Amino acid sequence: MTPASYFDTCPDRRGTGAFKWDMFDEDCVPMWVADMDFRSPEPVINALKERVEHGVFGYTMEPPDLKAVLVKRMKDLYDWAITEDDVQIVPGVVLGFNLAIQGINQPGEGVLIQPPVYGPFMKSAGYAGCDLQEALLSYGKDGKHVVDFDVFRNAIQSGHTRSFLLCSPHNPGGRVWRREELQQMADICVENDMYIISDEIHCDLIFSGHKHIPMAALSDEIAQRTVTLMAPSKTFNIAGLGASFMIVQNPELREKIEQAKKGIIAHLDLLAYTAMHACYTEGQDWLDELLVYLEKNRDIATKFINEELPGVKAAECEGTYLMWLDCRESEHWIPREEDTEAGDFDDALMRFFRDEAKVIFNPGSFFGTGGDGFVRLNFGCPRAQLEEALKRMEQALKS
Repeated sequence: MTPASYFDTCPDRRGTGAFKWDMFDEDCVPMWVADMDFRSPEPVINALKERVEHGVFGYTMEPPDLKAVLVKRMKDLYDWAITEDDVQIVPGVVLGFNLAIQGINQPGEGVLIQPPVYGPFMKSAGYAGCDLQEALLSYGKDGKHVVDFDVFRNAIQSGHTRSFLLCSPHNPGGRVWRREELQQMADICVENDMYIISDEIHCDLIFSGHKHIPMAALSDEIAQRTVTLMAPSKTFNIAGLGASFMIVQNPELREKIEQAKKGIIAHLDLLAYTAMHACYTEGQDWLDELLVYLEKNRDIATKFINEELPGVKAAECEGTYLMWLDCRESEHWIPREEDTEAGDFDDALMRFFRDEAKVIFNPGSFFGTGGDGFVRLNFGCPRAQLEEALKRMEQALKS
């Protein structure tokens, strides 16, 4: 068992080149970039130490049982039967969904996304010479993202929209899509002869009362037109190692993606292979304790924000360690089109929290259409750090 104190005390990341910690002044509390501040599982660290001690870092094959481990994991967690041939190891989910688009779409065809959504989704269509199409998410009475299926259907141009890039669980909203929601999105894609590229990188980070369902696990018909992307990077906090995998059950689709990879994608870094294998074979106890800790952090943050921060609301996220804060009723929000100082990673809310509270968030504009007036908070950190950030926010908002 991993004690809770493991997550309460973390290494000092300043001066390590960490994007999260070294891009802003030292007096700021960073609650932005989507990695956690916890040490990775000790078995993973030990496996890396042992590999480094070997001292030779030549070209390396993937561990011979790695794909078998992943096949078993999909069966155990989701009752999803895949084969080793269906699995491709790739050095990053963002790279993976860009490869999938280039393998599926012809230049000029459409790629559908659901903003506000993970920033790199917005650029993926352009990299492939394709049209970006948007089906804006709505908000339910509880403040959580919901799919407006009329909007979803109307955003599709039959014969033109070739692929749908899904974020499941959703980033930045923390929604864990229900089976009926996934099924309805999938059915509409089938009707329009579209492929689904499903970024499921946060699939292991699911809170009580919710369950992740892989899009491709809905049915064989859906599986034949779906590319699934998963990784240990968010789950076990090894994002800097670039380890992920792709599941493609349609052999013809798999071949198209293989063609797109040629001359561009090499094997994983040998340390990425080592870490990935250790995560999935020895990391579960750590993950179980992590989820308990994160859920408590979520509960503390949600309650405090909704009760103590004027003009700010937080919907209870169902998965991930990311919280979407609605600041549209705050006097410090300036609509982006009226904000003469706004930049690519800068808006009025970002500046207010950075300069007055000394807390760093991802600005909502990073997540595209519908993100203005929001910020994203990362609560994958020690509880004392989270409480300090919340206290600073309260002082700044009430002063």
